[in-house]
Amino acid sequence: MADNPPYIAQRPKRADGARNYDAILAAARKAFEAEGSDASLEDIAARAGVAIGTLYRHFPTRAVLVEAATRDGLADLVARAESVAGDDDPLEALAAWMSRAVRHFSTFRGLVGILTQSMYDEGTPSHAACAAMHDSGARLLRAAQDAGRVRADITPDELFDLLSGAAWVRENALPGGRDRSERFLQLVLEGIVAHE
Repeated sequence: MADNPPYIAQRPKRADGARNYDAILAAARKAFEAEGSDASLEDIAARAGVAIGTLYRHFPTRAVLVEAATRDGLADLVARAESVAGDDDPLEALAAWMSRAVRHFSTFRGLVGILTQSMYDEGTPSHAACAAMHDSGARLLRAAQDAGRVRADITPDELFDLLSGAAWVRENALPGGRDRSERFLQLVLEGIVAHE
């Protein structure tokens, strides 16, 4: 466990602080989607109608802002895994969850790298959310393996390496070009399915 837990931004209770927090977060999401994880923080503050100092007061680092901007998506993946965990076909549940994970991991350029680092670095703001998401996906993988639908030798870490690869393909698709991540994911699924 990290000696000093990473700072996680929280929405302020005061109305003016909450308005600024929400405005910064909305501007950051738009900027990250348009420009990637390296989007200018000064531009984000300007788009939110706040001073750069206000942005830093709420989000002291870029990593804290990225975590806040992607927190809901990671929480959605955890909730989705829990909701499909008892499905009749564990392979179908895993495949649907994997597709959703790839879409989230590649929400904007640079996110797949940030999430990959956060998965293994307890000092990053996104670590706890990534670890929860990893655990939820691992449970779906184990259920599919226990049902004999997925190869028993695939580890949760290998599954996430494969998802990261598919997300990288999606993240790096040329603007207006064809997204080949679904095909990549289909090939991954064909490779991990247990054959009798």
